[in-house]
Amino acid sequence: MSFRITSWRAALFLALFALLLSIPAASVSSAATSNGWIRLANLSPTTSPVDVYLYSSGVSSPQLVLRDVAYGTVSNYDPVDAGDYTVNMLPAGAAPSAQPVVSVSVTVQAGHSYTVAVLTVANLGRQAQVLDDSLTTPSGKSLVRVIQASINQKDVTFHCSCAPGAAGDITSSAPSGSVSSYAPIPAGTWTMTATGPTAKYSLPVTLVAGTVHTEVVIDTPSGISILNLLDAAGSGEPPVGGVQTGFGGTAAHGPGSALPWLAVIGAGVLLALISGFQLRRSNRVRQLAAKVYRM
Repeated sequence: MSFRITSWRAALFLALFALLLSIPAASVSSAATSNGWIRLANLSPTTSPVDVYLYSSGVSSPQLVLRDVAYGTVSNYDPVDAGDYTVNMLPAGAAPSAQPVVSVSVTVQAGHSYTVAVLTVANLGRQAQVLDDSLTTPSGKSLVRVIQASINQKDVTFHCSCAPGAAGDITSSAPSGSVSSYAPIPAGTWTMTATGPTAKYSLPVTLVAGTVHTEVVIDTPSGISILNLLDAAGSGEPPVGGVQTGFGGTAAHGPGSALPWLAVIGAGVLLALISGFQLRRSNRVRQLAAKVYRM
């Protein structure tokens, strides 16, 4: 009899514990299938600092506002519901109703991430572009693409030391405002070199298998530089935080995971059930003792 009671308790505890663990997993799965991600960037050296407003379709209040976004600034990714959005970039400090410097529409698909950037495009001037960022990679490799955001160096060759000569060139004579396709690169630490007509810059970049990177060539007072952006950290979702997401990192952050609180609640429920069973068992023992005493 004692064995059957113990087994029943163990089964109940295991079932309840599995239920508690499935709650956060279901929440994460639901969020992953209904959300996309957006990051915002000012990559136009001819554009003064801007305030960036993100509006959901049909909603007059902005969902996200970034202030004083200067050239070379890339925000963190922000999760958004799948759907249609408008991004307005206004002169810094201007009223929200002011005429945008640039405005662009973006349709966010669930499970996709996007970079919305203003660029100065060769022969076309300032333009807003919506880039669909990759979140998946070939097995055992990393993906790398290049945004050529320099106007002082109008033709830039971007080379990875992972291969000698032209074989290692991700771009060749890339014009201002151009965006390359993603190139598969073996995992490892490689030297990325941007070379223009009058300037050159190199940066060591560690590529971990399963990650996705965007390298941005920007103008600096001394020549050019490279921003190493992490588009995906190998989990199929954009990275959280901003260590490698550019100079800005100005986007707001959402609340933390609910998993610790669910664990605490689950532990409390389990303790309460254990206490209840122990109390019932003690009552039964006392009742049996009383019967024996009366006999």
